[in-house]
Amino acid sequence: MGHFSISDLEQLSGIKAHTIRVWEQRYGILRPVRTATNIRTYCEDDLRRLLNVATLCGQGYRISQIAKLSEQELSKTVISCNDNSHTYCQHVNGLLAAMLEMNECQLVLLLNQTIARNGFEETILRVVYPFLQRIGVMWQAGTVNPAQEHLVTNLLRQKLMAATDGLPPVAPATTRRWVLFLPEREMHELALLFMNYVLRARGQHVLYLGQNLPITELEAVCAAYRPHAALTVMTAVPERDEVQNFVHELSALCPDIALYLYGPLAQLEFTLPPNATRLALITDFMALADEGAAPASQHCTAELTQA
Repeated sequence: MGHFSISDLEQLSGIKAHTIRVWEQRYGILRPVRTATNIRTYCEDDLRRLLNVATLCGQGYRISQIAKLSEQELSKTVISCNDNSHTYCQHVNGLLAAMLEMNECQLVLLLNQTIARNGFEETILRVVYPFLQRIGVMWQAGTVNPAQEHLVTNLLRQKLMAATDGLPPVAPATTRRWVLFLPEREMHELALLFMNYVLRARGQHVLYLGQNLPITELEAVCAAYRPHAALTVMTAVPERDEVQNFVHELSALCPDIALYLYGPLAQLEFTLPPNATRLALITDFMALADEGAAPASQHCTAELTQA
C-alpha cells in the first residue's frame, strides 16, 4: 500500500492540510500512523476516504454527517450524488477513490454519469485529463501500482474507441485527411485516441495507425493515402537526445504535408522543420480541428456506409 504525507493528501484531494488535521482530530475521518520521528503518514484507505469525503462536502453535506457514514454508505452516497454534481473536481475525486479500491463498476458508473451530464469531449477535458494528471503525480510518488494504472488506462481506451465507433463515417475524398500514429516503441495511446475522436467528430477523415509504428512506413503511407497532415504524440519515445533526429527524419519522409507534434517530448528545445508545428495543449489541437471541420453534408451517406 502507498504511504502519503499530509501535503500529498492536500495536493491529491484539493483539501487544505489544516482542514484535514481538523477533520482527523475532531471527527476521526482519517487514522494516520506515526513514524519513528513522529511524522504522520497515511495509507491508500485514508486517501480514498478523504476523496469521498471531499466529494460529499462539495455537494453540501456537513462533515459531522459524513463522519457517521460507514465505508459502504460513503461510497453509495458519492455515487448517488454524482449525477447532480456541477464541480469537476468532485468527479475527479470520485474516480480516484474508485481506482484506489480497484472498483471497475464504480469507475464505469461515474464516467457514464459524467458523460451523460456534460458530454463526451467536456468529460475528457475537464474530468479525465485532470484525473490522469493526478494519477501521474501519484505514480511519480510510488503510490499507484501497475494494476490500478492499467485498470484506468484500459477502461478509458474502451470508452474512447466506443465513442469513436459511434460517430458517422466520413468519405476520404470529401474532406481533410489525417494520419495519426505513435513512434516505434511508444505505447501511451490515450491522447492519440482522443485526437482521433475529435477529428472524426468534426467530419475529417483519419487513417489511424496507432501504437508502435516504424517511422520508415510513413513514406509509403503518404504516397498511397495522400494525407493533408500527420500527427504524432511523443510521451516516452524517442529518447530525449533523439527527438531532433526523429523530427527531421519524419519531415524528410513526409515533406509535402503538415506535421503536428504533441506530448511532453514535443515541448523540448529543438529546431522545427518548416512543415512541422508544435502543439502545446490539447485545446490547441481542438482549435486546429475546428478550423478544418467539414460541413455535415460531407459525411458519408447511408449508401456509402452500406457500400
